[in-house]
Amino acid sequence: QVQLVESGGGLVQAGDSLRVSCSASVSNIHMAWFRQAPGKQREFVAAINWRNENTYYADAVKARFTISRDNAKGTLYLQMNSLKPEDTAAYYCAATRDSYFWTSVNMVGTYDYWGQGTQVTVSS
Repeated sequence: QVQLVESGGGLVQAGDSLRVSCSASVSNIHMAWFRQAPGKQREFVAAINWRNENTYYADAVKARFTISRDNAKGTLYLQMNSLKPEDTAAYYCAATRDSYFWTSVNMVGTYDYWGQGTQVTVSS
């Protein structure tokens, strides 16, 4: 069983930066970030393969957010810059061992393991 624990959320102002982290119990697993705002469906943010070779971003966050991982520490990161009020959401890390996950990287059903989420609130 893979365990994922997010941390680092908080309240920031528009234009600020924030980094959220996800501690994973294993390192050889593909990972992603999703977010969910109140009353909305969970949406894809970014993904990275386990070898730290490839990344993929949702258009809404491209050029503002950066996904990275430190396999030695078993930690996934999401650096968020130029935050906007519409980035307000609970941020979840997700993981899968499926080698073909790139074919459906932005779908919730692609991932088998989920963390409990960390809240990010951006005030205007």
